[in-house]
Amino acid sequence: MTTANAVLEQFLEPVRQALSIEQARRLAEFHADPSTQTRVDELAGKCNEGTLTEEERAEYESFVEAGDFIAILQAEARQVLADMER
Repeated sequence: MTTANAVLEQFLEPVRQALSIEQARRLAEFHADPSTQTRVDELAGKCNEGTLTEEERAEYESFVEAGDFIAILQAEARQVLADMER
């Protein structure tokens, strides 16, 4: 495990321990609201076309970073659910 991964695990362990089954389920099933998803899709399309403005690029990068963080939290939630099923 890399140092960055070890640090992340250290920070996430208390989060994992604090999640109830219901909270873990809700987090695992979380999706962006339709208007946010539409905006992300628009920005992704413009990014693929190479037509993002600097402001749009910053906005898109923020969405990507937030999405990455949420994906990590969802993975933790799924692990909590899997552990509870055992």
